[in-house]
Amino acid sequence: MVSPELFQTAIIFMVALAVGVFAYVLISPYFSESEATKRVGNASRGAASRRLEPSVKQPMHMRRKQVQETVKELEAKHKASKRIDLRTRIQRAGFSIKPRTFHLISLLTGVVGFVFVLILGSPLWVGVLAGFAAGVGLPRFVLKKAAERRQNKFLVEFANAIDIIVRGVKTGLPLLDCLQIIANESPEPVKSAFVDLVEQQRVGIPLPQAFMRMYERMPLQEVNFFAIVIAVQAQTGGNLAEALSNLSQVLRSRHQLQAKVKAYSAEAKASAMIIGALPILVMLAIYIMTPDYISTLFTDRIGNLLLIGSALWMLTGVLVMRKMINFDF
Repeated sequence: MVSPELFQTAIIFMVALAVGVFAYVLISPYFSESEATKRVGNASRGAASRRLEPSVKQPMHMRRKQVQETVKELEAKHKASKRIDLRTRIQRAGFSIKPRTFHLISLLTGVVGFVFVLILGSPLWVGVLAGFAAGVGLPRFVLKKAAERRQNKFLVEFANAIDIIVRGVKTGLPLLDCLQIIANESPEPVKSAFVDLVEQQRVGIPLPQAFMRMYERMPLQEVNFFAIVIAVQAQTGGNLAEALSNLSQVLRSRHQLQAKVKAYSAEAKASAMIIGALPILVMLAIYIMTPDYISTLFTDRIGNLLLIGSALWMLTGVLVMRKMINFDF
């Protein structure tokens, strides 16, 4: 028989190992960019620069140099403004509240989560953790999901908005009038983004700077392409309608590729959800049928360590599966 001291040491080692693996899986993506992401970024920039070069009577090497300098300048500005404040996050989500109101809502949800867990009879430290999760994690999670949903809606109508600019420029309308048409006729959230763009242009803000602000509020690669086209055309000249028409085709192709990737990965995501939910469902089923058999995990100290280690291993596995089934495109 194994001694209790040796068994407890093994449990502590398993928990420590789970914490280390969990920390590595969670933190490693923030310190190193994957090669796939780099290749996608290089391919996207290369495709954009190849498709968006306007045709004017200049030497080809001079035009390529100007385009490369413009793209590098825009990327440097985007990297310089990488830090995002809470006000910008709220604007990205489409909410019209102030940061102070958001902090008050976070405090309220934290207090509600803390009190609710204490009412259920849990210890004080569990209530503190639940209040922290409800006050800090839950509001920011809702903010992130709202921003992602708003960006998806924006992508659906963005190519149509570019087509409006193409048709307007071909008929002789100025670029600002085309932007005004989009601001008046397009559905949300494209409408609000172009309303801000037109208002900034009216007060004298340069168009490339206005597009940078639009990119900050709607951080999509498609908006970045659009800003690059306008900036290159403003500095080097050329056929804006042709460049924007090529950009519209690129955006529609990217949207089709995104839909195909989602369709192909749907089965893998469903399998990952089932695998991740099975241990929890089995534990609940055993607790309902024979509660005395599994209650030791909640009442004994070694059982608590087993639960903590199992939860960390489960969370690590879920993060690994999430990284495997999420694709950058």
